[in-house]
Amino acid sequence: MKVLFVCLGNICRSPTAEAVFRDRVEKAGLDKLFELDSAGTIAVHAGEAADARMRQHASKRGYQLDSISRGVVAEDFRNFDHIFAMDQQNLRDLQSMAPADATASLSLFLEHDPSTDTLEVPDPYYGGGAGFERVLDLVEEASEALLTKLRSER
Repeated sequence: MKVLFVCLGNICRSPTAEAVFRDRVEKAGLDKLFELDSAGTIAVHAGEAADARMRQHASKRGYQLDSISRGVVAEDFRNFDHIFAMDQQNLRDLQSMAPADATASLSLFLEHDPSTDTLEVPDPYYGGGAGFERVLDLVEEASEALLTKLRSER
């Protein structure tokens, strides 16, 4: 199963979701069943590592954010089974970018976590450390729920 996580610039939320979900997949012994990636709806940070602050906060929880930023491309809509957006605006942008022959399902990442009362992973870029911690909290919980859901699809 091929899964793509998407935020605006692919330097905070989506690389975090990719790393945390990868951790859950590996711990469940399912890493051979999943192909994971992350991207941004804009490519302004293409070629860059994840935000240093996000990497620092993730590292404290044992996650390595080693993906390199890239923008979403048309092939993503055909090559991935699921594309999960971090917020409503990125979901709308993905919907408008999708080519006519898109096969990937598009949805909000947090939509698959019944335990949360929010649908958006907030962008921590312009805030302080608490914002990065909030992203990690939301992504950790949602990753557990999403893995359970995707396992049931297989």
